[in-house]
Formats: sequence, C-alpha cells, structure tokens
Amino acid sequence: MKPVGRFAPTPSGRMHLGNVFAALIAWLSVRSRDGSLVLRMEDLDTQRTSDEFAQVLREDLLWLGLDWDVETQPQSQRSHIYETYFDVLKEKELLYPCYCTRSQLHSVNAPHLSDGTYVYPGTCRSLTSEQRAAFNRLPSWRVKVPDKLWTVEDLCQGTYTEDLATDCGDFVVRRADGVFVYQLAVTVDDGEAGVTEVVRGTDLLSSSPRQMYLQELFGFPHPAYGHVPLLLAPDGRRLSKRDKDLDLGVLRQRLAAEKLIGSLACTAGLIEKPEKISARELATVFSWDKLKKDNIYLDNQIL
Repeated sequence: MKPVGRFAPTPSGRMHLGNVFAALIAWLSVRSRDGSLVLRMEDLDTQRTSDEFAQVLREDLLWLGLDWDVETQPQSQRSHIYETYFDVLKEKELLYPCYCTRSQLHSVNAPHLSDGTYVYPGTCRSLTSEQRAAFNRLPSWRVKVPDKLWTVEDLCQGTYTEDLATDCGDFVVRRADGVFVYQLAVTVDDGEAGVTEVVRGTDLLSSSPRQMYLQELFGFPHPAYGHVPLLLAPDGRRLSKRDKDLDLGVLRQRLAAEKLIGSLACTAGLIEKPEKISARELATVFSWDKLKKDNIYLDNQIL
C-alpha cells in the first residue's frame, strides 16, 4: 500500500527554517515511495491564525517544490466533527470535568517529568457532583487513561515507550472555553484522512502515545511515526515564528529554493555537501537511515 503522509502547519505567521525542515522530510518520505501528501491547516487557535497566513504557507510550500495531493478542511471548520468523537469518549464513560487551575498544575508539589512537564495526578477524577457544583465555573474535560505501556517504533528516533498512567496522567481533550485540543483534533483529522505516516519534530514525540490511545478508542489504525530533529539556534534556543528566526520571507529574498533545500539536506545528513538540489531530485536519494537523530545546531555555514 502506498503511504499517505501529511503536513499540518499552523497559519499564525511565516514558516521558519524548522517548519520548512519538517515539511521537507514529510514530503520526501512519501514521495520517495510514490505516496501522497495531505495538507491541513491547524487553526484551532483562531485568535492567532488567519486565511492570509494560510495562503502564504501554500505559496511558500510551492516555491520550495513541496506539492500536495489534497487539502482537507481546516480545523476551525471541524468542531462539529470533533464533537462526535468527544461523544464517543463520553459514551465509553471515559470523560470527567477538571477544575484545576494552571498554577495548581504547575505547582512544586505536583509530579513532573525530567523536562518539567507535569503528570496529572487525577485531582478531579473522583469528585462528587456536590464538589463539582461548588466550583461555579466551566471545567475542561479530561480522558481517563489506562495503566498500560504504549510503544512507538519511530522511523527516526527508534523505540519510545511511555506508560500514560505514570508518565502523563489523564489528559485534556477539551478546554473550558469549549475548544477541542490538539491531541483529539489531530487524531481525528489524521484518522479520517487515511494518514498512514506522521512526520513532525521530536518535541511532539511524547504526544504519540496519547494519540495512539485515542486511535484505539476511535477505531483508527496506528500510523507510522517519524520524529525529526529540531533545528536550534547556535545558543541552543528553539526557532520561533515570534522571533522571526530565519523565516521564509527573509530566506526567499536571499536564496534560491534549490540552495535552501541543499543546505538543509546536507546539515541533516541526507547528502554529503551543500549543493543545489530540488526536492524532486532529493527524493530519489532519501533514506531515513541517513537522517540525523539529534537536534541540529545551526551556524552560518548552512546558508
């Protein structure tokens, strides 16, 4: 079966070099095997996103030579779909309201992982109806997780295992303001689009077990996962749209697309020297085995 990949940018600004890198690898992985690519705009946060940014993203992807086969509905138009799957969780009696504040969740007394991420201790899981009514505010909604190991055989990072009960805890699927969160939305979107391969940055690797759990609850097959290294500034800082770090608006004024792709391919280990190369040419030599696993520190030589 031919693979179906996806690129799912957030239209909140111009892509930076890290976004471009993730899009490039997602595209190469499926095109190298004659697969197809889905484009999806992840605009759940309608306060930060816009149709204008979405159009710029499309134009930038085409400038890079990264085409797609179908564009699905943006997430902002799919709340009624997410509601249906939310009801599935409700019917399975897996949901409960949570009244914890952000400060409570990040308190020094709460359990945390080594990276500082909190593990939800189940504070609101067993509240009585009287206790819930006493809060007098709208809750977020969490899904109960089982004490079970989930293992990802990642195309880039290798084996990653997590026990949702001890490494994550019950997680939010809907915010107090009614907005469905990333974990539920992307699981539904990928499942309904028939995505068989998810390629994204290593910062999202820990999301995979949560999505695998939801996939099983919703009856979707597990896709393959490939979590690519992050591109970091020389000081170790992550690139950010907010900081305008190497965004494509600046890069397009300075470089040809083939020069940019060649530089990225070389620094990632896909080719030996930073020569000009098109995305289509690079697809003929792409291999996950060549791709570096550790985060990549940028320097002036990449450009």
